Amino acid sequence: MKFDPQKHHRHSIRLKDYDYSQAGAYYVTIDVQDHECLFGDIMNCEMILSEAGKMIEEQWIALPERFPNIELDLFQTMPNHFHGIIVVGATLVVARNMEMKNIHENRAGTSTEAGTSPARTSNPTLGGIVGAFKSITTNEYMKGVDDKNWPRFCKRLWQRNYYEHVIRDEADLNRIRNYIQSNLANWDDDEENPKFLKP
Repeated sequence: MKFDPQKHHRHSIRLKDYDYSQAGAYYVTIDVQDHECLFGDIMNCEMILSEAGKMIEEQWIALPERFPNIELDLFQTMPNHFHGIIVVGATLVVARNMEMKNIHENRAGTSTEAGTSPARTSNPTLGGIVGAFKSITTNEYMKGVDDKNWPRFCKRLWQRNYYEHVIRDEADLNRIRNYIQSNLANWDDDEENPKFLKP
């Protein structure tokens, strides 16, 4: 995908007055500070994870243990950034059935949207979940620097902010899944590839 500064900017694009703790699906991209390639290399369209990259994936997969009201969809660790789809406040059935707008009557006679299940009790915000992930992985990475001689990072592991997109419907979800799945094959043309970044 060709870089478009109007679409691929990395400053905050949080929606004003949007409740990020409500049930919904989100696409997030988190960048390593200074775009350092710390998580592995891409060879023949395959991500070869470093030990640090394996840790990043393990901690992402473990997030639902910390936040029981979230579920994870497709994700991809890249050499210097991370892509993931996360559903907050409901099961993935919500995301897979976003286009279904018909209403069904439940046994009690009240309406529920087709394909949804009730949100669980805890309501962390998307920012809180991403913040926890960044903090946990930073601590684990620092242990790797001390114990396993992982490359050091400058000041912080992750860039200060992150990119996020509210997934609106099934077509949007599928478009983002396709983008994530094709990211490895498109690495040579990816704006995150260090060869495109100004020194």
